[in-house]
Amino acid sequence: MPTELAAIPAKARTSARPAHNDKAPRTTSAKKTSTGAVVEKVDTRYLQTLMGYNARRAALSIIELFLERLAPYGLKPVDFSVMSTIQHNPGVTSRQLCAALNLLPPNLVGLIQSLESRGLIERKPHPHDGRAVGLHTTPKGQALMVQAEHTASDLEIEKTAKLTPAQRKTLLALLQKIYL
Repeated sequence: MPTELAAIPAKARTSARPAHNDKAPRTTSAKKTSTGAVVEKVDTRYLQTLMGYNARRAALSIIELFLERLAPYGLKPVDFSVMSTIQHNPGVTSRQLCAALNLLPPNLVGLIQSLESRGLIERKPHPHDGRAVGLHTTPKGQALMVQAEHTASDLEIEKTAKLTPAQRKTLLALLQKIYL
């Protein structure tokens, strides 16, 4: 044991809190037994102060349901994002998709091929750049995305039901300030 810790009584060492969390009340959530501590309630208060932890937990609760509800459309979250972006930006290039969605080009190649083989998108010559190809949803892809986006919107409303419309709008704006 380092000498600095040896000078602090054991009871004081185990109940010490980080300085940035001094205002949070310290409650004991474990009882001591002969075999060690028994946790009755897991304390995640520190984690709940972290933006990443909260954003990830919220995302996971939505993504779990998203995977279930969008499975009938054969769309995973990245497929949905790519299809939605193409749907709302006819003629978008692969390079633009990668930049907008933070995707690596090698990861997009197979995805584009898969969507094209399903008849959901098609490639057309770019009107201004002879080297580029624009991506467009096919009528089949457009019909699929109308249904899929409706399902995704309903899911989001359901998962954010504890928020008022104003709170939901504020939350979206605040989250976007982090990554846009």
